[in-house]
Amino acid sequence: MIPLLFALAMAAPAPALSPAEARMAAVVDAEYERSVALLQRLVDQNSGTMNRAGVTRVGAMIAEPLRALGFTVTWKPLPQTGRAGHVIAVHAGKAGNRRLLLIGHLDTVFEADSPFQRFVRKGDEASGPGAGDDKGGMVVMIAALRAMQAAGTLRDATIEIVLTGDEEDAGDPVAVARADLIAAGQRADVALDFEGLAVEDGRDMGSIARRSVNDWSLSVTGRSGHSSRIFSDAFGDGAANEVARILAAFRTQLPEPNLTFNIGLLAAGATAGIDPGGSKATAQGKSNIIPAQAVASGDFRTLSEEQSRRVRDRMTAIVAAHAPGTTATITFKSGYPAMAPTAGNAALLARLNTVNRDLGLAEMPALDPLKRGAGDISWVAADVPGLVGLGTASRGDHTPDEVVALTSIRRQAKRAAILMSRLAAEPS
Repeated sequence: MIPLLFALAMAAPAPALSPAEARMAAVVDAEYERSVALLQRLVDQNSGTMNRAGVTRVGAMIAEPLRALGFTVTWKPLPQTGRAGHVIAVHAGKAGNRRLLLIGHLDTVFEADSPFQRFVRKGDEASGPGAGDDKGGMVVMIAALRAMQAAGTLRDATIEIVLTGDEEDAGDPVAVARADLIAAGQRADVALDFEGLAVEDGRDMGSIARRSVNDWSLSVTGRSGHSSRIFSDAFGDGAANEVARILAAFRTQLPEPNLTFNIGLLAAGATAGIDPGGSKATAQGKSNIIPAQAVASGDFRTLSEEQSRRVRDRMTAIVAAHAPGTTATITFKSGYPAMAPTAGNAALLARLNTVNRDLGLAEMPALDPLKRGAGDISWVAADVPGLVGLGTASRGDHTPDEVVALTSIRRQAKRAAILMSRLAAEPS
Protein backbone atom coordinates (compact mmCIF):
# COMPACT_ATOMS: atom_id res chain seq x y z
CA MET A 1 0.00 0.00 0.00
CA ILE A 2 3.06 2.33 0.00
CA PRO A 3 2.23 3.90 -3.42
CA LEU A 4 -1.29 4.57 -2.16
CA LEU A 5 0.07 6.46 0.86
CA PHE A 6 1.94 8.85 -1.42
CA ALA A 7 -1.05 9.19 -3.73
CA LEU A 8 -3.36 10.00 -0.87
CA ALA A 9 -0.96 12.54 0.57
CA MET A 10 0.08 14.19 -2.69
CA ALA A 11 -3.15 14.27 -4.70
CA ALA A 12 -3.91 17.87 -5.60
CA PRO A 13 -6.95 19.17 -3.70
CA ALA A 14 -9.88 20.48 -5.67
CA PRO A 15 -10.16 24.25 -5.32
CA ALA A 16 -13.93 24.13 -4.72
CA LEU A 17 -16.96 21.96 -5.30
CA SER A 18 -17.39 20.77 -8.87
CA PRO A 19 -20.88 20.92 -10.41
CA ALA A 20 -21.33 17.21 -9.64
CA GLU A 21 -20.29 17.77 -6.01
CA ALA A 22 -22.64 20.72 -5.66
CA ARG A 23 -25.37 18.44 -7.02
CA MET A 24 -24.56 15.82 -4.39
CA ALA A 25 -24.83 18.36 -1.59
CA ALA A 26 -28.19 19.55 -2.92
CA VAL A 27 -29.53 15.99 -3.20
CA VAL A 28 -28.55 15.20 0.41
CA ASP A 29 -30.51 18.26 1.57
CA ALA A 30 -33.49 17.48 -0.64
CA GLU A 31 -33.69 13.87 0.58
CA TYR A 32 -33.21 14.65 4.27
CA GLU A 33 -36.71 13.60 5.33
CA ARG A 34 -36.43 10.45 3.23
CA SER A 35 -33.25 9.61 5.15
CA VAL A 36 -34.94 10.23 8.51
CA ALA A 37 -37.84 7.98 7.45
CA LEU A 38 -35.41 5.18 6.61
CA LEU A 39 -33.75 5.62 9.97
CA GLN A 40 -37.09 5.30 11.73
CA ARG A 41 -37.90 2.06 9.90
CA LEU A 42 -34.52 0.58 10.79
CA VAL A 43 -34.70 1.61 14.44
CA ASP A 44 -38.24 0.32 14.91
CA GLN A 45 -37.05 -3.16 13.91
CA ASN A 46 -35.21 -4.62 16.89
CA SER A 47 -31.83 -6.07 15.91
CA GLY A 48 -30.08 -6.90 19.14
CA THR A 49 -27.09 -9.08 18.31
CA MET A 50 -28.73 -12.23 19.67
CA ASN A 51 -32.04 -11.50 17.93
CA ARG A 52 -30.98 -13.29 14.79
CA ALA A 53 -34.35 -12.97 13.09
CA GLY A 54 -34.36 -9.23 13.78
CA VAL A 55 -30.83 -8.75 12.46
CA THR A 56 -31.79 -10.68 9.33
CA ARG A 57 -34.82 -8.44 8.81
CA VAL A 58 -32.70 -5.28 9.14
CA GLY A 59 -30.29 -6.81 6.62
CA ALA A 60 -33.18 -7.24 4.18
CA MET A 61 -34.36 -3.68 4.81
CA ILE A 62 -30.96 -2.19 3.99
CA ALA A 63 -30.45 -4.50 1.01
CA GLU A 64 -33.46 -2.96 -0.76
CA PRO A 65 -32.01 0.54 -1.31
CA LEU A 66 -28.59 -0.92 -2.12
CA ARG A 67 -30.05 -3.04 -4.92
CA ALA A 68 -31.88 0.03 -6.21
CA LEU A 69 -28.49 1.76 -6.45
CA GLY A 70 -27.09 -1.02 -8.63
CA PHE A 71 -25.30 -3.10 -5.99
CA THR A 72 -25.23 -6.86 -6.09
CA VAL A 73 -26.32 -7.75 -2.56
CA THR A 74 -25.64 -11.04 -0.79
CA TRP A 75 -26.88 -12.17 2.61
CA LYS A 76 -24.16 -14.30 4.24
CA PRO A 77 -25.75 -16.39 7.02
CA LEU A 78 -23.39 -17.48 9.83
CA PRO A 79 -25.27 -19.97 12.03
CA GLN A 80 -21.99 -21.72 12.84
CA THR A 81 -20.92 -18.61 14.81
CA GLY A 82 -24.19 -18.29 16.75
CA ARG A 83 -25.01 -15.05 14.91
CA ALA A 84 -27.35 -14.03 12.10
CA GLY A 85 -24.96 -13.07 9.32
CA HIS A 86 -23.71 -10.16 7.23
CA VAL A 87 -24.83 -8.07 4.27
CA ILE A 88 -22.20 -7.94 1.52
CA ALA A 89 -22.88 -5.58 -1.39
CA VAL A 90 -20.67 -5.00 -4.43
CA HIS A 91 -20.76 -2.22 -7.03
CA ALA A 92 -18.48 -2.90 -10.00
CA GLY A 93 -17.13 0.38 -11.32
CA LYS A 94 -14.31 1.40 -13.61
CA ALA A 95 -11.42 -1.08 -13.67
CA GLY A 96 -8.13 0.30 -12.43
CA ASN A 97 -9.58 2.94 -10.13
CA ARG A 98 -9.47 2.89 -6.35
CA ARG A 99 -11.53 0.23 -4.64
CA LEU A 100 -13.49 1.47 -1.64
CA LEU A 101 -14.63 -0.63 1.31
CA LEU A 102 -17.55 0.74 3.35
CA ILE A 103 -18.14 -0.75 6.80
CA GLY A 104 -21.12 -0.63 9.15
CA HIS A 105 -23.20 -2.96 11.29
CA LEU A 106 -26.79 -4.15 11.50
CA ASP A 107 -26.94 -5.12 15.17
CA THR A 108 -27.39 -3.12 18.37
CA VAL A 109 -26.80 -3.80 22.07
CA PHE A 110 -30.56 -3.69 22.76
CA GLU A 111 -32.04 -7.19 22.64
CA ALA A 112 -35.65 -8.16 21.95
CA ASP A 113 -36.55 -8.02 25.66
CA SER A 114 -35.20 -4.49 26.12
CA PRO A 115 -37.82 -1.85 27.06
CA PHE A 116 -36.00 0.55 24.70
CA GLN A 117 -37.55 -0.32 21.34
CA ARG A 118 -38.92 2.64 19.37
CA PHE A 119 -37.82 5.68 17.40
CA VAL A 120 -39.07 8.92 18.93
CA ARG A 121 -38.40 12.16 17.08
CA LYS A 122 -38.17 15.49 18.85
CA GLY A 123 -37.34 18.18 16.31
CA ASP A 124 -33.75 17.83 15.13
CA GLU A 125 -33.05 14.88 17.44
CA ALA A 126 -34.42 11.39 17.87
CA SER A 127 -34.02 8.65 20.44
CA GLY A 128 -34.13 4.95 19.76
CA PRO A 129 -32.09 1.75 20.01
CA GLY A 130 -29.22 2.01 17.57
CA ALA A 131 -30.40 5.39 16.27
CA GLY A 132 -26.77 6.45 16.27
CA ASP A 133 -24.89 3.17 16.63
CA ASP A 134 -25.09 2.12 13.87
CA LYS A 135 -28.40 2.56 12.10
CA GLY A 136 -27.66 6.25 11.77
CA GLY A 137 -24.38 5.31 10.12
CA MET A 138 -26.08 3.06 7.60
CA VAL A 139 -28.53 5.85 6.75
CA VAL A 140 -25.62 8.24 6.12
CA MET A 141 -24.09 5.62 3.83
CA ILE A 142 -27.29 5.22 1.82
CA ALA A 143 -27.83 8.99 1.63
CA ALA A 144 -24.29 9.50 0.32
CA LEU A 145 -24.64 6.75 -2.28
CA ARG A 146 -27.99 8.13 -3.47
CA ALA A 147 -26.37 11.54 -3.88
CA MET A 148 -23.54 9.98 -5.88
CA GLN A 149 -26.03 8.23 -8.14
CA ALA A 150 -27.92 11.45 -8.75
CA ALA A 151 -24.69 13.26 -9.65
CA GLY A 152 -23.38 10.47 -11.87
CA THR A 153 -20.31 9.69 -9.74
CA LEU A 154 -21.51 6.30 -8.53
CA ARG A 155 -21.53 4.80 -12.03
CA ASP A 156 -17.76 4.27 -12.25
CA ALA A 157 -17.12 3.77 -8.50
CA THR A 158 -15.86 0.37 -7.37
CA ILE A 159 -17.34 -0.16 -3.91
CA GLU A 160 -17.72 -3.14 -1.61
CA ILE A 161 -19.92 -2.83 1.49
CA VAL A 162 -19.75 -5.15 4.51
CA LEU A 163 -22.45 -4.67 7.14
CA THR A 164 -21.80 -7.12 9.95
CA GLY A 165 -24.58 -8.58 12.05
CA ASP A 166 -22.50 -9.02 15.19
CA GLU A 167 -20.30 -5.97 15.72
CA GLU A 168 -21.55 -5.48 19.26
CA ASP A 169 -20.80 -9.11 20.21
CA ALA A 170 -18.74 -10.94 17.60
CA GLY A 171 -19.55 -14.55 16.85
CA ASP A 172 -17.24 -17.45 17.64
CA PRO A 173 -14.97 -18.52 16.07
CA VAL A 174 -14.06 -14.96 15.21
CA ALA A 175 -11.88 -16.18 12.32
CA VAL A 176 -15.10 -17.30 10.63
CA ALA A 177 -17.18 -14.35 11.82
CA ARG A 178 -14.73 -11.83 10.31
CA ALA A 179 -13.41 -13.78 7.30
CA ASP A 180 -15.51 -11.88 4.75
CA LEU A 181 -14.59 -8.49 6.19
CA ILE A 182 -10.88 -9.33 6.26
CA ALA A 183 -11.00 -10.56 2.67
CA ALA A 184 -12.76 -7.38 1.59
CA GLY A 185 -10.06 -5.31 3.27
CA GLN A 186 -7.39 -7.17 1.35
CA ARG A 187 -9.13 -6.28 -1.92
CA ALA A 188 -9.63 -2.61 -1.05
CA ASP A 189 -7.48 0.52 -1.41
CA VAL A 190 -9.42 2.59 1.15
CA ALA A 191 -11.69 1.61 4.09
CA LEU A 192 -14.37 3.96 5.43
CA ASP A 193 -16.21 3.05 8.62
CA PHE A 194 -19.69 4.53 9.08
CA GLU A 195 -19.88 4.29 12.85
CA GLY A 196 -20.67 7.46 14.76
CA LEU A 197 -19.07 10.88 14.35
CA ALA A 198 -17.08 12.00 17.40
CA VAL A 199 -17.85 15.55 18.54
CA GLU A 200 -15.81 17.38 21.19
CA ASP A 201 -16.84 20.79 22.52
CA GLY A 202 -19.05 21.26 19.49
CA ARG A 203 -16.28 20.38 17.02
CA ASP A 204 -16.44 17.41 14.65
CA MET A 205 -13.41 15.14 15.04
CA GLY A 206 -11.70 12.76 12.62
CA SER A 207 -10.84 9.26 13.79
CA ILE A 208 -7.73 7.58 12.40
CA ALA A 209 -7.11 5.06 15.20
CA ARG A 210 -8.97 2.63 17.44
CA ARG A 211 -7.60 0.54 20.26
CA SER A 212 -7.68 -3.23 20.58
CA VAL A 213 -9.61 -5.32 23.10
CA ASN A 214 -7.86 -8.24 24.81
CA ASP A 215 -9.44 -10.33 27.58
CA TRP A 216 -7.47 -11.96 30.40
CA SER A 217 -8.36 -14.53 33.08
CA LEU A 218 -6.39 -15.18 36.25
CA SER A 219 -6.55 -18.32 38.40
CA VAL A 220 -4.74 -18.48 41.77
CA THR A 221 -4.36 -21.32 44.27
CA GLY A 222 -3.03 -21.40 47.80
CA ARG A 223 -2.80 -23.77 50.75
CA SER A 224 -5.96 -23.79 52.83
CA GLY A 225 -6.01 -24.11 56.59
CA HIS A 226 -6.84 -22.30 59.81
CA SER A 227 -6.42 -18.55 59.48
CA SER A 228 -4.10 -18.47 62.47
CA ARG A 229 -1.43 -20.16 60.34
CA ILE A 230 -1.47 -17.70 57.41
CA PHE A 231 1.96 -16.41 56.33
CA SER A 232 3.70 -19.33 58.03
CA ASP A 233 6.17 -21.49 56.13
CA ALA A 234 3.65 -24.32 56.12
CA PHE A 235 0.71 -22.36 54.70
CA GLY A 236 2.09 -19.30 52.95
CA ASP A 237 0.16 -16.20 51.87
CA GLY A 238 -3.11 -17.73 50.70
CA ALA A 239 -4.87 -17.23 47.38
CA ALA A 240 -6.58 -13.95 48.30
CA ASN A 241 -3.33 -12.20 49.19
CA GLU A 242 -1.67 -13.53 46.05
CA VAL A 243 -4.41 -12.26 43.76
CA ALA A 244 -4.22 -8.92 45.56
CA ARG A 245 -0.43 -8.81 44.99
CA ILE A 246 -0.84 -9.51 41.30
CA LEU A 247 -3.56 -6.92 40.73
CA ALA A 248 -1.67 -4.28 42.70
CA ALA A 249 1.41 -4.97 40.58
CA PHE A 250 -0.67 -4.57 37.42
CA ARG A 251 -1.74 -1.14 38.66
CA THR A 252 1.81 0.04 39.37
CA GLN A 253 3.84 -1.71 36.66
CA LEU A 254 1.62 -1.76 33.57
CA PRO A 255 0.68 1.90 32.93
CA GLU A 256 1.99 3.42 29.70
CA PRO A 257 0.57 5.74 27.02
CA ASN A 258 -2.52 4.50 25.13
CA LEU A 259 -3.01 1.52 27.47
CA THR A 260 -5.99 0.91 29.73
CA PHE A 261 -6.65 -2.23 31.73
CA ASN A 262 -9.60 -3.25 33.83
CA ILE A 263 -10.63 -5.85 36.41
CA GLY A 264 -14.20 -6.86 35.68
CA LEU A 265 -14.69 -9.80 38.05
CA LEU A 266 -12.89 -10.83 41.26
CA ALA A 267 -13.57 -13.55 43.84
CA ALA A 268 -11.62 -15.49 46.50
CA GLY A 269 -12.42 -18.08 49.15
CA ALA A 270 -12.16 -21.72 50.06
CA THR A 271 -13.63 -22.18 46.59
CA ALA A 272 -13.98 -19.59 43.85
CA GLY A 273 -14.81 -19.60 40.17
CA ILE A 274 -16.20 -17.74 37.16
CA ASP A 275 -19.12 -19.16 35.19
CA PRO A 276 -18.52 -20.39 31.61
CA GLY A 277 -20.19 -17.30 30.20
CA GLY A 278 -17.65 -15.11 31.97
CA SER A 279 -20.24 -12.82 33.52
CA LYS A 280 -20.64 -14.17 37.06
CA ALA A 281 -18.08 -14.91 39.82
CA THR A 282 -18.86 -16.99 42.93
CA ALA A 283 -16.96 -17.81 46.12
CA GLN A 284 -17.48 -19.64 49.41
CA GLY A 285 -15.41 -19.39 52.57
CA LYS A 286 -15.17 -18.14 56.13
CA SER A 287 -13.18 -15.47 57.90
CA ASN A 288 -11.11 -18.11 59.74
CA ILE A 289 -10.17 -20.19 56.66
CA ILE A 290 -7.17 -19.36 54.49
CA PRO A 291 -8.52 -18.96 50.93
CA ALA A 292 -7.44 -21.77 48.65
CA GLN A 293 -8.76 -20.27 45.40
CA ALA A 294 -9.00 -16.85 43.77
CA VAL A 295 -10.11 -15.79 40.30
CA ALA A 296 -10.15 -12.54 38.39
CA SER A 297 -10.89 -11.48 34.83
CA GLY A 298 -10.79 -8.28 32.83
CA ASP A 299 -9.54 -6.68 29.66
CA PHE A 300 -6.81 -4.42 28.37
CA ARG A 301 -6.79 -2.12 25.35
CA THR A 302 -3.81 -1.04 23.26
CA LEU A 303 -3.00 1.02 20.17
CA SER A 304 -0.87 -1.57 18.38
CA GLU A 305 -0.27 -5.30 18.29
CA GLU A 306 3.31 -4.68 19.44
CA GLN A 307 1.96 -2.95 22.53
CA SER A 308 -0.44 -5.86 23.13
CA ARG A 309 2.44 -8.34 23.06
CA ARG A 310 4.48 -6.20 25.45
CA VAL A 311 1.60 -5.91 27.93
CA ARG A 312 0.89 -9.66 27.81
CA ASP A 313 4.56 -10.40 28.51
CA ARG A 314 4.64 -7.99 31.46
CA MET A 315 1.42 -9.38 32.95
CA THR A 316 2.73 -12.93 32.60
CA ALA A 317 5.96 -12.02 34.40
CA ILE A 318 4.07 -10.39 37.27
CA VAL A 319 1.87 -13.47 37.69
CA ALA A 320 4.90 -15.79 37.65
CA ALA A 321 6.51 -14.10 40.71
CA HIS A 322 4.49 -16.25 43.13
CA ALA A 323 4.11 -15.37 46.78
CA PRO A 324 5.00 -18.17 49.26
CA GLY A 325 2.69 -21.18 49.14
CA THR A 326 0.77 -20.06 46.03
CA THR A 327 0.58 -20.67 42.30
CA ALA A 328 -1.08 -18.59 39.62
CA THR A 329 -1.74 -18.77 35.90
CA ILE A 330 -3.02 -16.17 33.44
CA THR A 331 -4.60 -16.79 30.05
CA PHE A 332 -5.40 -14.31 27.28
CA LYS A 333 -8.04 -14.12 24.58
CA SER A 334 -7.69 -11.61 21.77
CA GLY A 335 -10.81 -9.71 20.79
CA TYR A 336 -10.65 -6.82 18.37
CA PRO A 337 -7.19 -5.94 17.02
CA ALA A 338 -5.82 -2.41 17.13
CA MET A 339 -6.16 0.17 14.37
CA ALA A 340 -2.88 2.05 14.68
CA PRO A 341 -2.66 5.73 13.61
CA THR A 342 -0.76 5.16 10.38
CA ALA A 343 0.50 7.65 7.80
CA GLY A 344 -2.10 6.33 5.36
CA ASN A 345 -4.92 7.00 7.81
CA ALA A 346 -3.62 10.52 8.45
CA ALA A 347 -3.47 11.16 4.70
CA LEU A 348 -7.13 10.13 4.38
CA LEU A 349 -8.10 12.56 7.13
CA ALA A 350 -6.22 15.26 5.22
CA ARG A 351 -8.31 14.44 2.14
CA LEU A 352 -11.48 14.63 4.23
CA ASN A 353 -10.41 18.03 5.51
CA THR A 354 -10.03 19.19 1.92
CA VAL A 355 -13.67 18.19 1.44
CA ASN A 356 -14.55 20.10 4.61
CA ARG A 357 -12.83 23.20 3.28
CA ASP A 358 -14.69 22.99 0.00
CA LEU A 359 -18.01 22.53 1.82
CA GLY A 360 -17.27 25.49 4.08
CA LEU A 361 -17.01 23.23 7.15
CA ALA A 362 -14.43 23.44 9.90
CA GLU A 363 -11.32 21.27 9.83
CA MET A 364 -11.60 18.01 11.78
CA PRO A 365 -8.65 17.34 14.12
CA ALA A 366 -7.64 13.76 14.86
CA LEU A 367 -9.46 12.29 17.86
CA ASP A 368 -7.46 10.91 20.77
CA PRO A 369 -7.77 7.11 20.32
CA LEU A 370 -8.33 6.75 24.07
CA LYS A 371 -11.77 8.23 23.40
CA ARG A 372 -12.85 5.65 20.82
CA GLY A 373 -13.68 2.00 21.46
CA ALA A 374 -12.89 -0.98 19.28
CA GLY A 375 -14.73 -1.63 16.03
CA ASP A 376 -14.89 -3.65 12.85
CA ILE A 377 -12.49 -1.49 10.81
CA SER A 378 -9.70 -2.78 13.04
CA TRP A 379 -9.93 -6.16 11.28
CA VAL A 380 -8.75 -4.57 8.02
CA ALA A 381 -6.43 -1.90 9.46
CA ALA A 382 -3.29 -3.94 8.81
CA ASP A 383 -4.12 -4.17 5.09
CA VAL A 384 -5.64 -0.85 4.06
CA PRO A 385 -5.68 2.84 5.12
CA GLY A 386 -8.92 3.83 6.78
CA LEU A 387 -11.08 6.43 8.48
CA VAL A 388 -13.65 5.96 11.24
CA GLY A 389 -16.63 8.11 12.18
CA LEU A 390 -18.51 8.79 8.95
CA GLY A 391 -21.83 8.05 10.64
CA THR A 392 -24.16 10.30 12.61
CA ALA A 393 -23.37 12.28 15.73
CA SER A 394 -25.10 10.89 18.80
CA ARG A 395 -24.90 10.72 22.57
CA GLY A 396 -25.77 8.09 25.15
CA ASP A 397 -24.87 5.19 22.84
CA HIS A 398 -25.35 1.75 24.41
CA THR A 399 -27.82 3.19 26.93
CA PRO A 400 -31.58 3.85 26.91
CA ASP A 401 -30.62 7.53 26.56
CA GLU A 402 -29.22 7.07 23.03
CA VAL A 403 -30.07 10.19 21.02
CA VAL A 404 -29.03 10.93 17.44
CA ALA A 405 -28.52 14.41 16.02
CA LEU A 406 -30.61 14.07 12.87
CA THR A 407 -29.11 17.14 11.23
CA SER A 408 -25.69 15.43 11.27
CA ILE A 409 -27.03 13.20 8.48
CA ARG A 410 -26.75 16.19 6.15
CA ARG A 411 -23.12 17.13 6.70
CA GLN A 412 -21.91 13.56 7.10
CA ALA A 413 -23.59 12.35 3.90
CA LYS A 414 -22.18 15.34 1.97
CA ARG A 415 -18.69 14.67 3.30
CA ALA A 416 -18.92 10.97 2.50
CA ALA A 417 -20.38 11.41 -0.98
CA ILE A 418 -17.75 13.91 -2.08
CA LEU A 419 -14.85 12.05 -0.48
CA MET A 420 -15.92 8.73 -2.00
CA SER A 421 -16.46 10.30 -5.42
CA ARG A 422 -13.02 11.87 -5.43
CA LEU A 423 -11.23 8.75 -4.21
CA ALA A 424 -13.12 6.39 -6.50
CA ALA A 425 -12.24 8.46 -9.56
CA GLU A 426 -8.48 8.17 -8.92
CA PRO A 427 -6.23 5.34 -10.17
CA SER A 428 -5.60 2.47 -7.79
